[in-house]
Amino acid sequence: MNLSIRIAVALLLTSSMSAQDRSYARSMVVTRYGIVATSHVQASVAGAQVLERGGSAVDAAIAANAVLGLTEPMMNGMGGDLFAIYWEVKTGKLYGLNASGWAPRGLTIAHVKAKDATAMPLGGIDSVTVPGAVAGWNALHERFGRLAWKDLFQSAIFYAEDGYPVPEIIASYWDDSAEWIAKDPEGRRVYLPNGKPPAVGQVFQNHDLAKALQLVAQDGAATFYKGEIARAILSTSQSLGGTMAADDLAEFSPEWVEPISTTYRNWTVYELPPNGQGMAALEMLNIMETSPASSDGPLSVAELHKKIEAMKLAYADLGRYNADPRFAKVPVKGMVSKEYARQRALQIDPGKANCEVAAGAPPASDTTYLSVVDREGNIVSLIQSNYEAFGSGIVVRGMGFALQDRGALFSLDPASPNALAPRKRPFHTIIPAFMEHGDQHIGFGIMGGANQPLAHAQFVSNVVDYGMNIQEALENARFTVSSERGCNIVIESRVPPEVRQKLSAMGHQLDVRREYSSAMGRGQAVLRDSKTKVNYGGSDPRADGAAVPESPPMR
Repeated sequence: MNLSIRIAVALLLTSSMSAQDRSYARSMVVTRYGIVATSHVQASVAGAQVLERGGSAVDAAIAANAVLGLTEPMMNGMGGDLFAIYWEVKTGKLYGLNASGWAPRGLTIAHVKAKDATAMPLGGIDSVTVPGAVAGWNALHERFGRLAWKDLFQSAIFYAEDGYPVPEIIASYWDDSAEWIAKDPEGRRVYLPNGKPPAVGQVFQNHDLAKALQLVAQDGAATFYKGEIARAILSTSQSLGGTMAADDLAEFSPEWVEPISTTYRNWTVYELPPNGQGMAALEMLNIMETSPASSDGPLSVAELHKKIEAMKLAYADLGRYNADPRFAKVPVKGMVSKEYARQRALQIDPGKANCEVAAGAPPASDTTYLSVVDREGNIVSLIQSNYEAFGSGIVVRGMGFALQDRGALFSLDPASPNALAPRKRPFHTIIPAFMEHGDQHIGFGIMGGANQPLAHAQFVSNVVDYGMNIQEALENARFTVSSERGCNIVIESRVPPEVRQKLSAMGHQLDVRREYSSAMGRGQAVLRDSKTKVNYGGSDPRADGAAVPESPPMR
């Protein structure tokens, strides 16, 4: 029996090995009620409590995201952007939301170059674009919410006022970014109590953020874009010589978009269209599909080499073509076409790494992630981010949250499709995802900058090619892209030494990390079996979080 037939008869929700003797650590959460999977336990619990009060998957996602903005402040918050995919169980329809903000009118190439810059600044006030997260929450709630808006922020307000003990991985990120946030006096005051980052278990409070959350809860999203919080953002920007104006905030609104998709083997995989990088995940999957999955497993030399080389091809195209489609013609259909993937796959040498991959010519055509499934089966796949740790490094005076630095991803080359322009959205790294086959519907995502498309492709392959359940697929050892690019690859030490040696002999330059490295991203996943009406949840051990089930009503 060949591999494809064996995989076809394998059951997705059961491991191919005995559950008593397995290669992954955690079991899935399995329940007939809702599940909230996030990278911080208290955020997952807050979302589950909203489900218990009759809230929708969207209500729970907003509540959990609000808590994450407090508990993972370097990763996300009200000063960042948001993207989401929503699957409606009763209609089977997918909805996509792009809540990424645009550049202020005054933030132009001329403005930046007047400061003697040769590239977009990686931080500071000229890297700040309009934060889209709060408007994204509002758009989702207006369409799919059930509970009152003000009730969604109570857990976040409580933790901001009362405090929470800082967990392990976030404490490490905080320590790594302390020097950056200390450059801003307000950031130093809010996020470095007693002049240093909080230690593991230290209780951290943010009364300014509690105030901002209370304003949003009472006055709605309008206060962020037209009210008291907007005035604080503008005052902060003006004091630092920024270009943000009142109409830049007041006129911004998120955009409902149609998800893009491809098939991988017998599954359909969905991402959001540009300005995000989801099309790279789909192109990578299409290239991978041109050859069978290796019968030696997902961590074999042949399988890893194929995926690494497919990643390089997809990322070369992404860097060349991705931009805000309102300003540039992005060849999305060409990049995700099967024929184009077959052409690109011909460039893969099965015995040698390619260190200089150029973009093709397709036919014209730091972050937090959470997923939620409610008891009816509706799924939210949501990602939200400041971009780099603490974003721009600027904290809004008196409001306790950092402003994102998404503008850093613009180009100052006027010929680039991603060239900086007023009211333009930059190249975006954060992408939520969704996949389905028959009765199985999975909302998933794996955060982490440029890591995301290739991490998505590895997750999909783990499920489709190797019959892993969603928890096992999240935990399985991964590789990721290096900032040095070329043949440089970051890889976990759980990949067998003999496999790593053979990859190195083929020309791959491996940076080997610990067994569960957060450099691989931190993922979450939920699955709805629409036949049995049972929900499943998984949470990546590379984070501090958990998949938390909704408690059933007590009779």
